[in-house]
Amino acid sequence: MKEKIKNLVPEAQFTEGEVDTVTVMPVQLHFLSRQLRDDEDLKFDYLRSLTGVDWGEEGLGVIYHLESTRHGHQLVLKVSTPASENPELPTVSDIWKAAELNEREVYDYFGIVFTRHPDMRRLYLREDWVGYPLRKDFDESKDINPLRMSNEMTIDSTSSLEIDEKWHTVEKTHVLFENDEYVINIGPQHPATHGVLRFRVSLEGEVIKKLDVHCGYIHRGIEKMCERLTYPQTLALTDRLDYLSAMQNRHALCMCIEKAMGVEIPERVRYIRTIMDELQRINSHLLFFSTLCMDLGALTAFFYGFRDREKILDIFEATTGGRLILHYNTIGGVQADIHPDFVKCVKAFITYLRPQLKEYHEVFTGNIIAQQRMKGVGVLSREDAISFGATGGTGRASGWACDVRKRHPYGVYDRVDFREVIYREGDCFARYMVRMDEIVESMNIIEQLIDNIPAGDYQVKMKPVIRLPEGRYYSAVETSRGEFGVYIESRGDKNPYRMKFRSTGLPLVSCIDTITRGGKIADLIAIGGTLDYIVPDIDR
Repeated sequence: MKEKIKNLVPEAQFTEGEVDTVTVMPVQLHFLSRQLRDDEDLKFDYLRSLTGVDWGEEGLGVIYHLESTRHGHQLVLKVSTPASENPELPTVSDIWKAAELNEREVYDYFGIVFTRHPDMRRLYLREDWVGYPLRKDFDESKDINPLRMSNEMTIDSTSSLEIDEKWHTVEKTHVLFENDEYVINIGPQHPATHGVLRFRVSLEGEVIKKLDVHCGYIHRGIEKMCERLTYPQTLALTDRLDYLSAMQNRHALCMCIEKAMGVEIPERVRYIRTIMDELQRINSHLLFFSTLCMDLGALTAFFYGFRDREKILDIFEATTGGRLILHYNTIGGVQADIHPDFVKCVKAFITYLRPQLKEYHEVFTGNIIAQQRMKGVGVLSREDAISFGATGGTGRASGWACDVRKRHPYGVYDRVDFREVIYREGDCFARYMVRMDEIVESMNIIEQLIDNIPAGDYQVKMKPVIRLPEGRYYSAVETSRGEFGVYIESRGDKNPYRMKFRSTGLPLVSCIDTITRGGKIADLIAIGGTLDYIVPDIDR
């Protein structure tokens, strides 16, 4: 792989590590990216994560984490540009669709303009926001953005920077919605968006022509906050991202920090974390089932799901003290040993839930109305799922084997036997069935572990002040909604120089426009419900 890349771009610089890093100049980025995706021996078709960074004197830049779904190898691509008044990099959104919203995020926070990107608008902050908050020279005392009591003006056009035949940068304006289009708002205060997310939908009768996603209504600047916190303090914020994957999110951050420090956690902790992650997955999928049924009008099933989810929350509360915000995983272990009745309660819950799942399918899955609302609706192809980076149940419903537990095992997933649930249809019904089948697989995983939790410590003794060795680190877990990644760049201090969370929900909303076009407005509710995004995870 190294020789092939060197032949393509002789000036490329290699840095060896757990995953090799290739550093290229901006003028080489687009050419190399296309070759990395299209070359049959490389085939880096999955953009795992795209992270903007301010390196100070080195300039502004982007880190791309790439993976080949065919060959399984990984690569990190690095590019930088001087921190001028108008920094520019070429877009790769025409190569990986996942880059479209991720590049808008980088523009929003760092001010890097991606040439030939079709839509260079801010993604989370208002268009009249002053400055770029993740730059190191952003001065909050000077760059004041007062609370505005008026609504933000809606703009139906966007700009892009194109390169003309003389290689000059030319700004062009693109119209999002024509004046004669009929555009309605779904959200931000709409129950079927499952949070404060806004869709502007262009309709022709009941048929969707285009959908424009508006994020940022609950943006909290979590990644900026992390730069001022110590590593143990950053843990508390992960529970506030995808709150239905709180245990798994925190697992990913702890795992990334532990890997950077070279900390070996006890076997007991590995078992406990894996069991807790699977209980969290069941908890999330039960809520998915409940809310989807409510969205489609099946209130009886909604009550069934919430009734049974309470039993998991009782188990969580007994050990962690929390039901939604859990704060259980710590750097080097867990905050407390499992409750004396934990094993008994978990086994009793699994015995209870198995027959209840059959009732779920009788009440809802087999219902002819539910099937007509979901089958053949909102089809996402396997190629688009990979290009958008739509992992989790959404990707597996489209035939993409994207489970991090299988691709990059962690915890004790390499010691248990479970099936990666794959469907090929890519529609709403397939996305629904993946999650229902995964509840069964999670119970199977727990049953293989629950009677075999080894004795030992539940926490490694850590220093009061944690400093990570200088370097870049990335770890990922399979949350309830797909791959959740944590990127940390350390300068050897007690605070991270840059901490980025790879959202599971951002790729899911990025593909909505593609899979809703030509569908009915009522289909948007079923599609959003089966994509199963969580808005605080998107907005961060």
